[in-house]
Amino acid sequence: MATSLLKYFRSSLKVPNRVGSHRSVCVRHSSNHFIHLCRDSPSLITQSYRLKLVTKSHIPSGRWISLAQSYSADDIVIVSTPPFAESVSEGDVRWEKSVGDFVNEDEQLGEIETDKTALPVPAPVSGYIEAFLVEDGEKVTAGQQLVRLRVSGDAQPPAPQPGTTSPTSTPPISVSPSSVSPSDVAPSSVQTELPTSMPPIPSAPKAPLSVTPTSSIKPRAAATGSPTGPSVMISGSRSEERVRMTRIRVRTAERLKTSQSLYAMLTTFNEVDMTNLIAMRKTHKESFSKKHNVNLSFMSPFIKAAAHALKDQPIVNAVIDHDSNEIVYRDYIDISVAVAAPKGLVVPVVRNVENMNYVNIEKAIADLVAKARTNTLEVDDMEGGTFTISNGGVFGSMFGTPIINLPQSAILGMHAVQDRPVAREGNVVIRPMMYLALTYDHRLIDGREAVTFLKKIKSAVEDPTILLMDL
Repeated sequence: MATSLLKYFRSSLKVPNRVGSHRSVCVRHSSNHFIHLCRDSPSLITQSYRLKLVTKSHIPSGRWISLAQSYSADDIVIVSTPPFAESVSEGDVRWEKSVGDFVNEDEQLGEIETDKTALPVPAPVSGYIEAFLVEDGEKVTAGQQLVRLRVSGDAQPPAPQPGTTSPTSTPPISVSPSSVSPSDVAPSSVQTELPTSMPPIPSAPKAPLSVTPTSSIKPRAAATGSPTGPSVMISGSRSEERVRMTRIRVRTAERLKTSQSLYAMLTTFNEVDMTNLIAMRKTHKESFSKKHNVNLSFMSPFIKAAAHALKDQPIVNAVIDHDSNEIVYRDYIDISVAVAAPKGLVVPVVRNVENMNYVNIEKAIADLVAKARTNTLEVDDMEGGTFTISNGGVFGSMFGTPIINLPQSAILGMHAVQDRPVAREGNVVIRPMMYLALTYDHRLIDGREAVTFLKKIKSAVEDPTILLMDL
Protein backbone atom coordinates (compact mmCIF):
# COMPACT_ATOMS: atom_id res chain seq x y z
CA MET A 1 0.00 0.00 0.00
CA ALA A 2 2.86 2.42 0.84
CA THR A 3 4.43 1.85 -2.57
CA SER A 4 1.10 2.50 -4.23
CA LEU A 5 0.60 5.72 -2.25
CA LEU A 6 4.04 7.03 -3.13
CA LYS A 7 3.26 6.37 -6.78
CA TYR A 8 0.22 8.61 -6.52
CA PHE A 9 2.13 11.25 -4.55
CA ARG A 10 4.16 11.79 -7.69
CA SER A 11 1.00 12.67 -9.61
CA SER A 12 -0.86 16.01 -9.38
CA LEU A 13 -2.20 17.06 -5.99
CA LYS A 14 -4.72 19.58 -4.76
CA VAL A 15 -3.76 22.90 -3.23
CA PRO A 16 -4.30 22.86 0.57
CA ASN A 17 -7.90 23.74 1.28
CA ARG A 18 -8.63 25.35 4.64
CA VAL A 19 -11.23 23.40 6.61
CA GLY A 20 -11.67 25.09 9.96
CA SER A 21 -8.16 25.24 11.41
CA HIS A 22 -6.76 22.38 9.33
CA ARG A 23 -5.46 21.98 5.82
CA SER A 24 -6.03 19.09 3.47
CA VAL A 25 -4.85 17.83 0.13
CA CYS A 26 -6.17 15.17 -2.25
CA VAL A 27 -4.55 12.85 -4.76
CA ARG A 28 -6.33 10.63 -7.28
CA HIS A 29 -6.40 6.95 -6.34
CA SER A 30 -8.84 5.65 -8.96
CA SER A 31 -11.57 7.01 -11.21
CA ASN A 32 -13.91 7.59 -8.25
CA HIS A 33 -11.68 7.48 -5.18
CA PHE A 34 -9.04 9.87 -3.90
CA ILE A 35 -6.57 9.78 -1.04
CA HIS A 36 -7.36 12.55 1.45
CA LEU A 37 -4.37 13.82 3.43
CA CYS A 38 -5.17 15.95 6.49
CA ARG A 39 -2.37 17.83 8.25
CA ASP A 40 -2.29 17.22 11.99
CA SER A 41 -1.42 20.74 13.11
CA PRO A 42 -2.26 24.01 11.34
CA SER A 43 0.29 26.06 13.29
CA LEU A 44 3.38 24.63 11.62
CA ILE A 45 4.64 25.27 8.14
CA THR A 46 5.45 21.62 7.46
CA GLN A 47 3.76 18.68 9.20
CA SER A 48 2.96 15.01 8.74
CA TYR A 49 -0.31 13.95 7.13
CA ARG A 50 -3.01 11.43 8.00
CA LEU A 51 -4.34 9.39 5.08
CA LYS A 52 -7.96 8.57 4.30
CA LEU A 53 -9.62 7.15 1.18
CA VAL A 54 -12.56 9.32 0.09
CA THR A 55 -15.00 9.41 -2.82
CA LYS A 56 -14.98 12.01 -5.56
CA SER A 57 -17.88 13.93 -3.99
CA HIS A 58 -15.80 14.65 -0.87
CA ILE A 59 -12.86 16.28 -2.63
CA PRO A 60 -12.05 19.78 -1.32
CA SER A 61 -12.01 22.43 -4.03
CA GLY A 62 -8.72 23.83 -5.33
CA ARG A 63 -6.31 23.88 -8.23
CA TRP A 64 -3.65 21.31 -9.16
CA ILE A 65 -0.07 21.68 -7.90
CA SER A 66 2.71 19.50 -6.49
CA LEU A 67 3.74 19.06 -2.88
CA ALA A 68 7.43 19.07 -3.83
CA GLN A 69 8.02 22.45 -2.14
CA SER A 70 7.93 22.78 1.65
CA TYR A 71 8.99 25.77 3.71
CA SER A 72 10.30 26.59 7.14
CA ALA A 73 9.65 29.74 9.12
CA ASP A 74 11.69 32.74 7.89
CA ASP A 75 12.33 31.21 4.47
CA ILE A 76 12.33 33.79 1.69
CA VAL A 77 9.97 32.97 -1.19
CA ILE A 78 10.04 34.82 -4.49
CA VAL A 79 6.65 35.04 -6.21
CA SER A 80 6.83 35.21 -10.00
CA THR A 81 4.38 36.14 -12.72
CA PRO A 82 1.80 33.41 -13.38
CA PRO A 83 1.85 31.83 -16.85
CA PHE A 84 0.15 33.81 -19.62
CA ALA A 85 -2.02 32.40 -22.39
CA GLU A 86 -0.34 31.92 -25.77
CA SER A 87 -1.96 35.06 -27.16
CA VAL A 88 -0.79 37.24 -24.24
CA SER A 89 2.83 38.38 -23.79
CA GLU A 90 2.67 41.10 -21.13
CA GLY A 91 0.45 42.89 -18.64
CA ASP A 92 0.29 45.67 -16.05
CA VAL A 93 0.60 44.73 -12.37
CA ARG A 94 -1.76 46.17 -9.75
CA TRP A 95 -0.96 45.56 -6.10
CA GLU A 96 -3.68 45.13 -3.48
CA LYS A 97 -1.36 44.75 -0.47
CA SER A 98 1.36 46.84 1.15
CA VAL A 99 4.91 46.10 2.24
CA GLY A 100 4.80 44.52 5.70
CA ASP A 101 1.29 43.09 5.32
CA PHE A 102 0.68 39.53 6.47
CA VAL A 103 -0.99 37.33 3.82
CA ASN A 104 -2.44 33.86 4.09
CA GLU A 105 -1.66 31.10 1.66
CA ASP A 106 -3.57 31.61 -1.63
CA GLU A 107 -4.58 35.14 -0.61
CA GLN A 108 -4.44 37.52 -3.56
CA LEU A 109 -1.48 39.89 -3.54
CA GLY A 110 -2.64 41.72 -6.64
CA GLU A 111 -3.43 41.06 -10.26
CA ILE A 112 -1.89 41.38 -13.69
CA GLU A 113 -4.14 43.10 -16.17
CA THR A 114 -3.68 41.91 -19.75
CA ASP A 115 -5.44 42.89 -22.95
CA LYS A 116 -8.11 40.26 -22.35
CA THR A 117 -8.41 39.50 -18.66
CA ALA A 118 -6.91 40.01 -15.20
CA LEU A 119 -4.70 37.26 -13.77
CA PRO A 120 -4.60 36.97 -9.95
CA VAL A 121 -1.24 36.81 -8.18
CA PRO A 122 -1.81 34.53 -5.14
CA ALA A 123 0.56 34.05 -2.22
CA PRO A 124 2.08 30.53 -2.40
CA VAL A 125 2.63 30.50 1.39
CA SER A 126 1.54 32.40 4.48
CA GLY A 127 3.94 35.15 5.44
CA TYR A 128 4.92 38.80 5.31
CA ILE A 129 5.52 40.93 2.25
CA GLU A 130 9.15 42.05 2.45
CA ALA A 131 9.33 43.90 -0.85
CA PHE A 132 7.64 44.43 -4.18
CA LEU A 133 10.16 43.79 -6.94
CA VAL A 134 7.94 45.58 -9.48
CA GLU A 135 6.23 48.90 -8.88
CA ASP A 136 2.45 49.20 -9.06
CA GLY A 137 1.34 49.87 -12.64
CA GLU A 138 4.53 48.65 -14.27
CA LYS A 139 4.60 46.29 -17.25
CA VAL A 140 5.57 42.66 -16.54
CA THR A 141 6.20 39.57 -18.65
CA ALA A 142 5.77 35.84 -18.02
CA GLY A 143 8.08 34.42 -15.36
CA GLN A 144 9.21 37.82 -14.03
CA GLN A 145 9.90 38.04 -10.28
CA LEU A 146 7.28 40.16 -8.52
CA VAL A 147 7.25 39.86 -4.71
CA ARG A 148 9.55 38.72 -1.91
CA LEU A 149 7.71 36.97 0.95
CA ARG A 150 9.05 35.88 4.34
CA VAL A 151 7.37 32.65 5.43
CA SER A 152 5.54 32.74 8.76
CA GLY A 153 3.04 30.38 10.35
CA ASP A 154 0.97 33.09 12.03
CA ALA A 155 0.14 36.76 11.80
CA GLN A 156 2.63 37.91 14.47
CA PRO A 157 5.51 39.82 12.86
CA PRO A 158 8.96 38.49 13.82
CA ALA A 159 11.07 40.90 15.83
CA PRO A 160 14.12 42.04 13.82
CA GLN A 161 17.66 41.66 15.14
CA PRO A 162 19.37 44.98 16.02
CA GLY A 163 21.17 46.56 13.09
CA THR A 164 20.07 43.96 10.58
CA THR A 165 17.52 43.94 7.83
CA SER A 166 17.63 40.25 6.88
CA PRO A 167 17.74 38.01 9.97
CA THR A 168 17.93 34.87 7.89
CA SER A 169 20.56 33.62 5.54
CA THR A 170 18.27 31.14 3.85
CA PRO A 171 18.60 31.53 0.09
CA PRO A 172 15.46 32.68 -1.74
CA ILE A 173 13.17 30.00 -3.13
CA SER A 174 11.75 31.01 -6.49
CA VAL A 175 8.13 29.95 -6.87
CA SER A 176 5.97 30.16 -9.97
CA PRO A 177 2.50 28.53 -10.34
CA SER A 178 3.76 26.48 -13.28
CA SER A 179 7.38 25.90 -12.20
CA VAL A 180 6.81 22.77 -10.07
CA SER A 181 6.38 19.47 -11.84
CA PRO A 182 4.24 16.71 -10.27
CA SER A 183 7.11 14.27 -10.83
CA ASP A 184 9.28 16.31 -8.44
CA VAL A 185 7.54 14.85 -5.38
CA ALA A 186 9.92 12.35 -3.81
CA PRO A 187 9.02 9.76 -1.17
CA SER A 188 11.33 11.53 1.29
CA SER A 189 9.12 14.65 1.13
CA VAL A 190 6.42 12.70 2.95
CA GLN A 191 8.51 10.39 5.14
CA THR A 192 11.17 12.86 6.39
CA GLU A 193 11.12 13.67 10.11
CA LEU A 194 9.63 17.13 10.52
CA PRO A 195 9.88 19.74 13.30
CA THR A 196 7.13 19.69 15.90
CA SER A 197 7.48 23.23 17.22
CA MET A 198 8.12 26.69 15.92
CA PRO A 199 11.70 28.03 15.92
CA PRO A 200 12.54 30.44 18.78
CA ILE A 201 11.49 34.05 18.25
CA PRO A 202 14.48 36.41 18.00
CA SER A 203 14.87 38.85 20.88
CA ALA A 204 13.52 42.36 20.53
CA PRO A 205 15.96 45.13 19.51
CA LYS A 206 17.49 47.18 22.32
CA ALA A 207 17.38 50.40 20.35
CA PRO A 208 14.75 51.72 17.96
CA LEU A 209 15.49 51.30 14.29
CA SER A 210 15.20 54.12 11.80
CA VAL A 211 12.66 52.61 9.45
CA THR A 212 9.50 53.70 7.66
CA PRO A 213 6.34 52.33 9.33
CA THR A 214 4.69 49.75 7.12
CA SER A 215 1.31 51.31 7.79
CA SER A 216 2.41 54.38 5.85
CA ILE A 217 3.29 52.37 2.75
CA LYS A 218 0.14 52.02 0.69
CA PRO A 219 -0.29 50.66 -2.83
CA ARG A 220 -1.47 53.09 -5.47
CA ALA A 221 -5.12 52.68 -6.33
CA ALA A 222 -5.68 50.84 -9.59
CA ALA A 223 -7.57 52.70 -12.27
CA THR A 224 -11.06 51.43 -12.86
CA GLY A 225 -11.12 52.56 -16.44
CA SER A 226 -14.43 54.31 -15.87
CA PRO A 227 -14.82 58.11 -15.75
CA THR A 228 -17.62 57.67 -13.21
CA GLY A 229 -15.52 55.80 -10.66
CA PRO A 230 -15.79 56.58 -6.94
CA SER A 231 -12.78 58.94 -7.07
CA VAL A 232 -14.51 61.24 -9.57
CA MET A 233 -16.96 63.56 -7.81
CA ILE A 234 -18.75 66.45 -9.51
CA SER A 235 -18.25 69.16 -6.89
CA GLY A 236 -18.11 72.29 -9.05
CA SER A 237 -14.53 73.11 -8.06
CA ARG A 238 -13.55 73.10 -11.77
CA SER A 239 -10.64 70.72 -11.19
CA GLU A 240 -9.72 67.81 -13.45
CA GLU A 241 -8.46 64.32 -12.75
CA ARG A 242 -6.73 62.05 -15.25
CA VAL A 243 -7.21 58.29 -14.88
CA ARG A 244 -5.20 55.92 -17.02
CA MET A 245 -7.32 53.58 -19.12
CA THR A 246 -7.06 49.91 -18.28
CA ARG A 247 -5.55 47.54 -20.78
CA ILE A 248 -8.92 45.86 -21.31
CA ARG A 249 -10.62 49.16 -22.14
CA VAL A 250 -7.81 50.22 -24.47
CA ARG A 251 -7.98 46.89 -26.29
CA THR A 252 -11.78 47.07 -26.50
CA ALA A 253 -11.59 50.56 -27.99
CA GLU A 254 -9.08 49.41 -30.61
CA ARG A 255 -11.22 46.44 -31.61
CA LEU A 256 -14.39 48.53 -31.88
CA LYS A 257 -12.70 51.06 -34.16
CA THR A 258 -11.16 48.28 -36.25
CA SER A 259 -14.60 46.72 -36.59
CA GLN A 260 -16.09 50.01 -37.79
CA SER A 261 -13.27 50.50 -40.31
CA LEU A 262 -13.21 46.93 -41.64
CA TYR A 263 -16.86 45.89 -41.85
CA ALA A 264 -19.61 47.24 -44.09
CA MET A 265 -22.02 47.30 -41.16
CA LEU A 266 -25.75 47.52 -41.68
CA THR A 267 -28.44 47.23 -39.01
CA THR A 268 -31.93 45.82 -39.49
CA PHE A 269 -34.68 46.04 -36.86
CA ASN A 270 -37.74 44.17 -35.71
CA GLU A 271 -39.89 44.00 -32.60
CA VAL A 272 -40.94 40.98 -30.60
CA ASP A 273 -44.07 40.42 -28.53
CA MET A 274 -42.88 39.10 -25.17
CA THR A 275 -46.33 38.04 -23.91
CA ASN A 276 -45.88 34.28 -24.24
CA LEU A 277 -42.28 34.28 -23.02
CA ILE A 278 -43.17 36.34 -19.95
CA ALA A 279 -46.09 34.03 -19.21
CA MET A 280 -43.88 30.93 -19.59
CA ARG A 281 -41.23 32.40 -17.28
CA LYS A 282 -43.81 33.45 -14.69
CA THR A 283 -45.36 29.98 -14.68
CA HIS A 284 -42.16 27.95 -14.44
CA LYS A 285 -39.45 30.15 -12.92
CA GLU A 286 -39.93 28.95 -9.32
CA SER A 287 -39.99 25.25 -10.17
CA PHE A 288 -37.15 25.80 -12.65
CA SER A 289 -35.00 27.48 -10.01
CA LYS A 290 -35.86 24.89 -7.36
CA LYS A 291 -35.01 21.90 -9.55
CA HIS A 292 -31.95 23.23 -11.38
CA ASN A 293 -30.61 25.70 -8.78
CA VAL A 294 -30.38 28.50 -11.36
CA ASN A 295 -32.72 31.33 -12.31
CA LEU A 296 -34.68 31.38 -15.55
CA SER A 297 -33.94 34.65 -17.34
CA PHE A 298 -34.77 36.01 -20.79
CA MET A 299 -31.25 35.28 -22.05
CA SER A 300 -31.60 31.52 -22.44
CA PRO A 301 -34.70 31.74 -24.71
CA PHE A 302 -32.98 34.36 -26.87
CA ILE A 303 -29.72 32.41 -27.06
CA LYS A 304 -31.63 29.24 -27.93
CA ALA A 305 -33.66 31.15 -30.53
CA ALA A 306 -30.45 32.60 -32.00
CA ALA A 307 -28.93 29.12 -32.29
CA HIS A 308 -32.12 27.95 -34.02
CA ALA A 309 -31.89 30.85 -36.48
CA LEU A 310 -28.16 30.31 -37.09
CA LYS A 311 -28.87 26.72 -38.12
CA ASP A 312 -31.42 28.04 -40.60
CA GLN A 313 -29.08 30.79 -41.91
CA PRO A 314 -25.52 29.43 -41.58
CA ILE A 315 -24.08 32.41 -43.47
CA VAL A 316 -24.67 34.53 -40.35
CA ASN A 317 -22.49 32.05 -38.43
CA ALA A 318 -19.72 32.30 -41.02
CA VAL A 319 -16.84 34.78 -41.36
CA ILE A 320 -14.55 36.10 -44.06
CA ASP A 321 -10.89 35.03 -43.95
CA HIS A 322 -9.17 38.15 -45.24
CA ASP A 323 -5.83 36.43 -45.77
CA SER A 324 -7.23 33.93 -48.28
CA ASN A 325 -10.44 35.74 -49.34
CA GLU A 326 -12.45 32.68 -48.35
CA ILE A 327 -15.71 32.28 -46.43
CA VAL A 328 -15.27 30.10 -43.34
CA TYR A 329 -18.42 28.17 -42.40
CA ARG A 330 -18.53 26.76 -38.86
CA ASP A 331 -20.51 23.63 -37.95
CA TYR A 332 -20.72 24.72 -34.32
CA ILE A 333 -22.39 27.66 -32.59
CA ASP A 334 -20.47 29.56 -29.90
CA ILE A 335 -22.41 32.60 -28.71
CA SER A 336 -20.60 35.50 -27.01
CA VAL A 337 -22.56 37.31 -24.31
CA ALA A 338 -21.62 40.94 -23.64
CA VAL A 339 -21.19 41.60 -19.90
CA ALA A 340 -20.46 44.93 -18.20
CA ALA A 341 -17.61 44.00 -15.83
CA PRO A 342 -16.07 46.36 -13.23
CA LYS A 343 -13.07 47.02 -15.50
CA GLY A 344 -14.96 47.37 -18.76
CA LEU A 345 -16.90 45.41 -21.32
CA VAL A 346 -16.05 41.72 -21.60
CA VAL A 347 -17.56 39.14 -23.93
CA PRO A 348 -17.29 35.57 -22.55
CA VAL A 349 -18.40 32.70 -24.77
CA VAL A 350 -21.08 30.03 -24.29
CA ARG A 351 -19.84 27.15 -26.43
CA ASN A 352 -21.74 24.55 -28.47
CA VAL A 353 -25.09 26.17 -27.89
CA GLU A 354 -26.59 24.03 -30.66
CA ASN A 355 -26.55 21.11 -28.20
CA MET A 356 -27.84 23.00 -25.15
CA ASN A 357 -31.24 23.42 -23.54
CA TYR A 358 -32.43 26.26 -21.31
CA VAL A 359 -30.87 24.70 -18.20
CA ASN A 360 -27.42 24.26 -19.75
CA ILE A 361 -27.46 27.80 -21.12
CA GLU A 362 -28.55 29.42 -17.85
CA LYS A 363 -25.87 27.57 -15.88
CA ALA A 364 -23.18 28.52 -18.39
CA ILE A 365 -24.25 32.19 -18.34
CA ALA A 366 -24.41 32.31 -14.53
CA ASP A 367 -20.89 30.90 -14.28
CA LEU A 368 -19.46 33.36 -16.83
CA VAL A 369 -21.23 36.39 -15.36
CA ALA A 370 -19.99 35.50 -11.87
CA LYS A 371 -16.44 35.26 -13.19
CA ALA A 372 -16.78 38.56 -15.04
CA ARG A 373 -18.02 40.45 -11.98
CA THR A 374 -15.23 39.05 -9.79
CA ASN A 375 -12.52 39.61 -12.43
CA THR A 376 -11.72 35.90 -12.60
CA LEU A 377 -12.41 35.33 -16.29
CA GLU A 378 -9.65 33.47 -18.09
CA VAL A 379 -8.53 34.09 -21.65
CA ASP A 380 -10.06 30.77 -22.73
CA ASP A 381 -13.46 32.00 -21.51
CA MET A 382 -13.43 34.84 -24.06
CA GLU A 383 -11.62 33.43 -27.08
CA GLY A 384 -13.61 32.37 -30.12
CA GLY A 385 -17.32 32.92 -30.58
CA THR A 386 -19.31 32.87 -33.81
CA PHE A 387 -22.15 35.27 -32.87
CA THR A 388 -22.74 37.86 -30.12
CA ILE A 389 -25.79 38.91 -28.12
CA SER A 390 -25.78 42.20 -26.21
CA ASN A 391 -28.62 42.98 -23.82
CA GLY A 392 -28.75 46.72 -23.29
CA GLY A 393 -32.27 46.32 -21.97
CA VAL A 394 -30.97 45.50 -18.49
CA PHE A 395 -29.91 49.16 -18.26
CA GLY A 396 -33.16 50.45 -19.74
CA SER A 397 -31.98 50.97 -23.33
CA MET A 398 -34.96 51.21 -25.68
CA PHE A 399 -33.11 51.31 -28.99
CA GLY A 400 -29.54 51.00 -30.25
CA THR A 401 -27.26 49.79 -33.04
CA PRO A 402 -24.61 47.36 -31.71
CA ILE A 403 -21.11 47.11 -33.21
CA ILE A 404 -19.93 43.74 -34.55
CA ASN A 405 -17.52 41.87 -32.30
CA LEU A 406 -14.39 40.96 -34.26
CA PRO A 407 -13.89 38.53 -35.94
CA GLN A 408 -17.59 37.63 -36.15
CA SER A 409 -20.07 38.72 -38.81
CA ALA A 410 -23.18 39.74 -36.84
CA ILE A 411 -24.44 40.82 -33.44
CA LEU A 412 -27.94 40.87 -31.93
CA GLY A 413 -28.98 43.75 -29.68
CA MET A 414 -31.75 43.20 -27.13
CA HIS A 415 -33.51 46.16 -25.52
CA ALA A 416 -35.93 47.03 -22.74
CA VAL A 417 -39.41 45.50 -22.58
CA GLN A 418 -42.10 48.19 -22.62
CA ASP A 419 -45.87 48.07 -22.83
CA ARG A 420 -46.98 49.52 -26.18
CA PRO A 421 -50.24 49.57 -28.15
CA VAL A 422 -50.20 47.10 -31.04
CA ALA A 423 -52.80 45.84 -33.50
CA ARG A 424 -53.97 42.25 -33.01
CA GLU A 425 -56.79 40.86 -35.20
CA GLY A 426 -58.16 44.32 -35.89
CA ASN A 427 -58.03 45.43 -32.26
CA VAL A 428 -55.62 47.71 -30.46
CA VAL A 429 -54.19 45.95 -27.40
CA ILE A 430 -51.40 46.67 -24.94
CA ARG A 431 -48.55 44.17 -25.17
CA PRO A 432 -45.02 43.96 -23.67
CA MET A 433 -42.78 44.65 -26.66
CA MET A 434 -39.03 44.62 -27.23
CA TYR A 435 -37.07 46.10 -30.13
CA LEU A 436 -34.42 43.86 -31.66
CA ALA A 437 -31.46 45.12 -33.70
CA LEU A 438 -29.24 42.93 -35.88
CA THR A 439 -26.01 44.50 -37.12
CA TYR A 440 -24.33 42.41 -39.80
CA ASP A 441 -21.42 42.50 -42.24
CA HIS A 442 -23.07 43.41 -45.54
CA ARG A 443 -20.01 42.22 -47.47
CA LEU A 444 -20.90 38.67 -46.48
CA ILE A 445 -24.58 38.68 -45.49
CA ASP A 446 -27.26 39.95 -47.87
CA GLY A 447 -30.36 41.75 -46.67
CA ARG A 448 -32.61 38.77 -47.36
CA GLU A 449 -30.58 36.44 -45.11
CA ALA A 450 -30.31 39.08 -42.37
CA VAL A 451 -34.03 39.86 -42.30
CA THR A 452 -34.95 36.16 -42.48
CA PHE A 453 -32.58 35.43 -39.61
CA LEU A 454 -34.06 38.14 -37.39
CA LYS A 455 -37.63 37.05 -38.15
CA LYS A 456 -36.66 33.50 -37.19
CA ILE A 457 -35.54 34.74 -33.78
CA LYS A 458 -38.73 36.79 -33.41
CA SER A 459 -40.91 33.74 -34.17
CA ALA A 460 -39.03 31.44 -31.79
CA VAL A 461 -39.29 33.95 -28.92
CA GLU A 462 -42.97 34.76 -29.48
CA ASP A 463 -43.87 31.06 -29.73
CA PRO A 464 -41.36 28.85 -27.83
CA THR A 465 -43.10 25.70 -29.10
CA ILE A 466 -41.38 26.36 -32.46
CA LEU A 467 -38.12 25.26 -30.84
CA LEU A 468 -39.72 22.06 -29.53
CA MET A 469 -41.09 21.20 -32.97
CA ASP A 470 -37.96 22.41 -34.82
CA LEU A 471 -39.98 24.55 -37.24
